Amino acid sequence: MSAVTSVSRNGGRSSPVNGAPQTSICNKTILITGGAGFIGSHLAEKLAPNNHLILLDLTFRQKPIAFTPLLSHPNVRLVEGNLLNSTSLRAVCQQAEMVVHTAALVGVGRVCNAGREALETNYVGTYRLLKALEGNRKLHRLIYFSSSEIFGSNSFGVDEYATPSVGPIGESRWTYAIAKLAGEHLVKAYFRELGMPVVIVRPFNVFGPKRTGEHAIMRFIVEGLSGRPLQVHGDGSQVRSWCYIDDLCSAVLLMLERSDAVGDDFNIGNASNTLTIYQLARKVVELCSTDVPINFIEHPFPDISIRVPSTAKAQSRLGYNPRHDFDSALGLTFDWYRDHLNFFREVAPDVIGDFCTEVSGGLCTG
Repeated sequence: MSAVTSVSRNGGRSSPVNGAPQTSICNKTILITGGAGFIGSHLAEKLAPNNHLILLDLTFRQKPIAFTPLLSHPNVRLVEGNLLNSTSLRAVCQQAEMVVHTAALVGVGRVCNAGREALETNYVGTYRLLKALEGNRKLHRLIYFSSSEIFGSNSFGVDEYATPSVGPIGESRWTYAIAKLAGEHLVKAYFRELGMPVVIVRPFNVFGPKRTGEHAIMRFIVEGLSGRPLQVHGDGSQVRSWCYIDDLCSAVLLMLERSDAVGDDFNIGNASNTLTIYQLARKVVELCSTDVPINFIEHPFPDISIRVPSTAKAQSRLGYNPRHDFDSALGLTFDWYRDHLNFFREVAPDVIGDFCTEVSGGLCTG
């Protein structure tokens, strides 16, 4: 456990970060599991100026947090640990007034090759977190990150009342979805039986700067900037709705702020940013300003044919209003990867060389 350093406090409401809305949350002790990751570090940037943050993760080296001021922020404490065996988990959970549980094993390539680890990390890790939070009378909110994967391979306009759907046990891809769905039932049981103030969020294909793990947009951009062919699974007709990271963060901040969100679940995405994987690849090629080829390859794992959310409930209950259109958000993302291309070439060369991963736009919560 180590204290760390950073940016300035400005009192009252925090200033916008990367175009994100302001938040009224202040003077809270907030635990973020997976705090070194893509979503966790973006949320931390928005909450750090006026709160005390505890970021829990396996490591803070060569993770998205390294591209932020958080490693030297006076309001941030870093705790290296594993939800499955951390000796400090109970202590940090009892200090927290708010908890955002983003920690998970993600990425279809990883999940397909490590189904047992996916189940243990994503379900047992959630169970251990909930047990560690028992008896915390200061707890105002627990945000549980589930996944759009629970709606299966064909989910168009799905709302929160849609029936979950997962594939057969012979396909290891679905270990992630079933672990997340079981986690939803577990946190909801803690709400009903113990009164724990939980909120469930299901992100739909989140993207943006600083994502370093498996992801279609990241891989297309890095490959294109490196002059390599973009690899598209199947015929590229798979449909996704893309949500920019700042829009997801704005929704989570609303869930932390609004007491009437407690006990509820919300799909968060942006149906206005819907296109096929092939159309996505074409847009990346145009941004590269070079004639990078697009290759079509066989699926190495079961894929999702369509994934488009309904966010009507979040709009009516939370006032959620995604502000980032796809082309401008993709431009911001492209610029960040171009400016940090050496990281992927020198520090994470596997991102360029390993194609047996998620280039068709699947898991997105880590």
